[in-house]
Amino acid sequence: IYPVNDFDLASRLSFFLWASGPDEALINLASQGQLSNPETLKQQVHRMLTDTRSEALATRFASQWLRLQDLENIHPTVRIYPNFDGQLKSAMLRETQLLFESLVREDRSVLDLLTADYTFVNERLARHYGLPNIAGPDFRRIEYPDESRRGILGHGSVLTMTSHADRTSPVLRGKWVMEVLLGSPPPPPPPDIPDLEATAEAKGGRFLSVRERMEEHRANPSCNSCHRVIDPIGLALENFDVTGAWRIKDNGVTVDSTGELYDGTSLVGPKDLQQALLRRQTTVLRTFTENLMAYALGRRVSYDDMVTVRQIVQDASLNNHRVSDFILGVVNSQAFQTKRREAVADIASESQ
Repeated sequence: IYPVNDFDLASRLSFFLWASGPDEALINLASQGQLSNPETLKQQVHRMLTDTRSEALATRFASQWLRLQDLENIHPTVRIYPNFDGQLKSAMLRETQLLFESLVREDRSVLDLLTADYTFVNERLARHYGLPNIAGPDFRRIEYPDESRRGILGHGSVLTMTSHADRTSPVLRGKWVMEVLLGSPPPPPPPDIPDLEATAEAKGGRFLSVRERMEEHRANPSCNSCHRVIDPIGLALENFDVTGAWRIKDNGVTVDSTGELYDGTSLVGPKDLQQALLRRQTTVLRTFTENLMAYALGRRVSYDDMVTVRQIVQDASLNNHRVSDFILGVVNSQAFQTKRREAVADIASESQ
């Protein structure tokens, strides 16, 4: 293992933060051998984060980590959601990207992803959320009028891409939270599990709500062991329909968003889910750091990197978990600033 030279460091830094090659300032510092100086490197990171090119952290890193590309694959049923269109889908995607971009540009806490009482909307998205007095196609920052939405758990992008075309899916939403935010993917379902659609109608012919279907589905002992962990997380978001709009009824039945986490924590709606995640903020921040480090290194994080990951989270906690502290932690890590020289077989000597 040996340190990379300053030119390699400049390239790693620029592709991490800007998704493009180094600018003249980085090249000049590298040619002078100054970029690897810790104080100079810190100054350059802060300079680059205030540059508009740091938008790449939102459009590339955040989009990959939050799996926003999955939004393109969801097409809500027109008969049920006639007002959903490509323009609204694009606005949902941009809302989430702009929130993350604001965290980077303003150097805010990573936990604002869960707690932000503000968002970015244009007229199309504001009308969908029921927010008044927003006109035009340009996005602007607004504060939520109530606590029904907070952070990305209230974003249409996340809520839509974790739904089916004709109904919400507590399983997909719970699975997304577990995998993306907590880094704890649930096990795959056992074979020969009956389809949830088979419980779409009750004996009297009435369509069941999603919650009622889930309760019948969980009656199968093979399903219950996993669903009792996943479902309460997703059911806490049941007041949001397939398109992320707020609702109070599902198939004529009043939405019941109550549940209980595996540890006995009671959940009643999205606010309780947010608080439950904040009580596990170390896990959330560690998962964020793992994904950030993997993006910066261009490879998966291994067990060898976990000491660094934990140290980055611990150091960032001393400064309110600011985005720049996580980025600096990755940039200053040995993994980012070194290369590994692979052993090369001496073919000539072997042939002898």
